Amino acid sequence: MILFFFFFFFSGFCSLVYQVVWLRVAMAGFGVTTPLISIVLSVFMAGLALGSWAGGRLVKGLARRPARFFLGLYGGVELLIGVSGVVVAPLLRQGHALLGVQTAWDSSAYYLVSAGWIALVMLPFCALMGATFPVAMAGIRAAFPDRSSRSFSYLYVANVVGAATGVIASAFVLIELMGFARTQWTAAALNALIGASAFVASRRVASTSGVAPAPLAPTSPVSGDVMILPLLFTTGLASLAMEVVWTRQFIPFLGPVVYSFAAMLAVYLVATALGSRIYRATIRRRGAAIPAWNQVVVVAGAAALLPLFAADPRMMMHNQYWYLLFGSIRVATGIGPFCAALGFLTPMLVDRWSCGDPNRAGRAYAINAIGCIVGPLLAGFVLLPNLGERWTLIVLALPLFAFGCRRQTGVPDGAPQRRPARLLVLALAVALLVVAVTRDFETFFPGARVRRDYTATVIAYGSGMGKQLLVNGVGITQLTPITKMMAHLPLASLPAPPRRTLVLCFGMGTSYRSAMSWGTPVTVVELVPSVPPLLSYFHRDGDELLRSPRSTVVIDDARRFLERTRDTFDAIIIDPPPPVEAAGSSLLYSTEFYRALAHRLSPGGILQQWLPAADPAVVSSFAKALGQTFPEVRCFGSAPEYGHHFLASFSPIEKRTAAELAARVPTAAGRDFLEWGPETNVEAEFQDTLRNELPLERLIAPDPGVPVLTDDRPVNEYYLLRDLAQRVR
Repeated sequence: MILFFFFFFFSGFCSLVYQVVWLRVAMAGFGVTTPLISIVLSVFMAGLALGSWAGGRLVKGLARRPARFFLGLYGGVELLIGVSGVVVAPLLRQGHALLGVQTAWDSSAYYLVSAGWIALVMLPFCALMGATFPVAMAGIRAAFPDRSSRSFSYLYVANVVGAATGVIASAFVLIELMGFARTQWTAAALNALIGASAFVASRRVASTSGVAPAPLAPTSPVSGDVMILPLLFTTGLASLAMEVVWTRQFIPFLGPVVYSFAAMLAVYLVATALGSRIYRATIRRRGAAIPAWNQVVVVAGAAALLPLFAADPRMMMHNQYWYLLFGSIRVATGIGPFCAALGFLTPMLVDRWSCGDPNRAGRAYAINAIGCIVGPLLAGFVLLPNLGERWTLIVLALPLFAFGCRRQTGVPDGAPQRRPARLLVLALAVALLVVAVTRDFETFFPGARVRRDYTATVIAYGSGMGKQLLVNGVGITQLTPITKMMAHLPLASLPAPPRRTLVLCFGMGTSYRSAMSWGTPVTVVELVPSVPPLLSYFHRDGDELLRSPRSTVVIDDARRFLERTRDTFDAIIIDPPPPVEAAGSSLLYSTEFYRALAHRLSPGGILQQWLPAADPAVVSSFAKALGQTFPEVRCFGSAPEYGHHFLASFSPIEKRTAAELAARVPTAAGRDFLEWGPETNVEAEFQDTLRNELPLERLIAPDPGVPVLTDDRPVNEYYLLRDLAQRVR
């Protein structure tokens, strides 16, 4: 039995590593968009559901095989899963190439074909992951029939603990040290070790007929509650739907970095494992009556609303060094009780439904996984855009209370069969109190404009030059002359007046507005649909600019747009959202991104890339990536001293004086340039920047050994070990 625990611990570890790596590879190839992310996660969960169901059907027909057979079969499945660590990522990249990046498909067709390829590549291996549960349960039933009735929960605990370890190890250690590719190769090697160990163990298992007990009939007292399967679907739906909500609620307190998302997922998995462990401890106590599931569901319903309390903005904690720790405490307080309740409930329901029958367990786990597919889609595309975070949580909690009100049938072990009236009243009272006394994040900004869509909650607030734009609670930009320089410097540096300009990342729209002042067509690409309509909040002429026939606004991932469009541009202006450490931001700084961008530059065209202030390793890694792609790169320290403007081209960029650049600026563009100062004429504005030119070698010198910033080695996103080493020194 202990072997099975270790097998499933490391199997859970590997599965989360694969999920992280495959999602990142798919994002790099097919776009950092909410639909694409939903596709990848849905395929992953669909594979688990399919494999769990099919694995159960398979072992049902092999029920009289000996334990050594199932142990060997399990080893073979793990070896095949290990193959995925070698082939899936390259196949996803190949699919990106095969889909024809020059094809002018509309988004729906692109998503459809992308989803088909992702499913073709990932689904077989995810199905193998799902099949491990019924196959291992069959082995346990053949070898240890006296322990088989609770075997699912035993394996579930090991798997979830391993998954939590995989999240922490990959996010906080492995990816920074080795990159994505080597991290998944490590997982593949672990899978191979599991498979080989299972084969060795199968040869040492005592020869036995391994005749399993006859499966329990569906009408048995233990598995007869017809509400178990609907409840498993509902808990799967609620848990993954709420995960989408939690991301929006807690990112303002954690920051939009990969460690924040890893911390949330780790809390989710650790709390789930703790709840499952409590369930296992409960059933081991002789004479201990297991609570009826409706009692646990009532507790889960009340706990589902605790994130409203934990994410109340009146409990702000500002500390730049300890924000992740404090934020993790908020997350643990908010989601821990709910996850622990589901961690107790899920294995209990599957155990009761299956009674150790792998086929029934496979079906039950598959239904739970299907709920996990539906949940994020329902929350992201229906509930959050229309109801917001508060009411989405309330709507998701209501079915749990409804299940809790039902009289339970088929209760084993002498558990009470009455409705938990007092517990229900108490839970409802707690829920109503939490809803009544808490406040949402946007209420912290009276008079703000709030817009929601399937990607984010966007808040615009403030007045004058103090206006702010928040996306999921994170400040994106501010009204500053720096964003005007991002447009005017490259446009004035072109060998000829611009004919067409591309702006990637909309923000407050300042760079887009400055580019429009040159009187030529401008295309702007923004990931969050709610951001461009707020342009008029920051600029009085915003609505007029958006209606202009020279203006084209595209809602898409910037990298995906570059690879799908056939247009070329004289200038491409990029200002990725801060901070520079933000999760996914490296996809707009990597060598692979610049190679995709290179095809969209006209002959003599110029790329303008803004890099916020960052630690020397990030600056060096970024400068290497830009220098390896473009033969001509010029860098200017920003005025005021914050960040750097980079100009890059495949042709020489003529070194003009400030007066020469100013003479090339049209009258309307000059007025825009001087709108916020700080200088009183265009020449002086340019001079402030030109005097701060830096050679690229000077930016690389502080950390010459740092890896080049690539999709595989996102140096800016994974920095914890580097930061700790610097603090120790």
